[in-house]
Amino acid sequence: MRTLQRACQSLLTVLVVATATFVLVRLAPGDPFTSALENTQLTPALRAQLRATYGLDGSIGTQYLHWIGALAHGSLGWSTSMSMPVSQAIASALPATLALMGTSLGIAFALGIGIGALQARRQGSIADRLLGAGTLVGAAVPDFWLALVVLLGGAYWLRLFPVGGAADPLLPLTAGAGTVVIDRLHHLVLPAGTLVLLITAAVARQQRAALLDRLGAGWVRTATAKGVSPGTVFRRHALRNALGPVVTLAGLALPALVGGAVFVETVFAWPGMGQLASSAVATRDYHLVIGCVIVGSLMVVVGSALADVALQRLDPRTADAGADPGARLA
Repeated sequence: MRTLQRACQSLLTVLVVATATFVLVRLAPGDPFTSALENTQLTPALRAQLRATYGLDGSIGTQYLHWIGALAHGSLGWSTSMSMPVSQAIASALPATLALMGTSLGIAFALGIGIGALQARRQGSIADRLLGAGTLVGAAVPDFWLALVVLLGGAYWLRLFPVGGAADPLLPLTAGAGTVVIDRLHHLVLPAGTLVLLITAAVARQQRAALLDRLGAGWVRTATAKGVSPGTVFRRHALRNALGPVVTLAGLALPALVGGAVFVETVFAWPGMGQLASSAVATRDYHLVIGCVIVGSLMVVVGSALADVALQRLDPRTADAGADPGARLA
């Protein structure tokens, strides 16, 4: 019952976000045919036909009813800029974004947790200060600026990686699977590396703060007083309990990367959701913009659900308000 209630709330949230986007994009000046309709050779009848064909000839309320009706039948509409269904456009871009996001999140969280744990274990040392300064810079630097620097260093100065894209267009069709995989990984290094630098900094700072909070708790002192070695206390108790905030951050990072990757994907010409959304906004492709927003909203729901499941696996008592993370040591 609780799961069904949460699912209904999540769907309602997605619908509200999509509705707000629907209204906002139509209140903005222009429409998908603004540049085309400036052509004086177009007759008024043809202009009216174009608007009617794409459902832009009525009031916002009328357009919304048509859109809701199509959405109820599983249609996200037609992309005016790509001349294909919105679902097809998103389906073609989503795998590239998921590959970039999955690689970046996996590497970044592994590095971030390790760096944060090292800082907490050696609090106040030179290593802690240097790593703290590095993560502070990484968390503060703009993503588009870092992407440009990485592109300049990796593709221009070192000339080790391609400038952009997800695959070599000159790769023979007869190339083997191993060659194709290596080519994809070669193109993935720079955009994924940029996101790894950005995410690792945030994860490391969160992990360090959470660990220092757990290490100062009374139950840690109790475990130490019982004769448990400091290494065991750190690894089996403090570190495990400190993963909660990081897991929550992982759930939030999943949808955030869809928006945050817009600049990174644009800089590296990565054919994913970020570049698709940027192009849709630039061309006033209403249905495609709303479709991208719906996908982002669904990722928020999925990320939150996955974070909850992971937290319950780490500590089944997370559903109990006020549970003491050190109670298991009592």
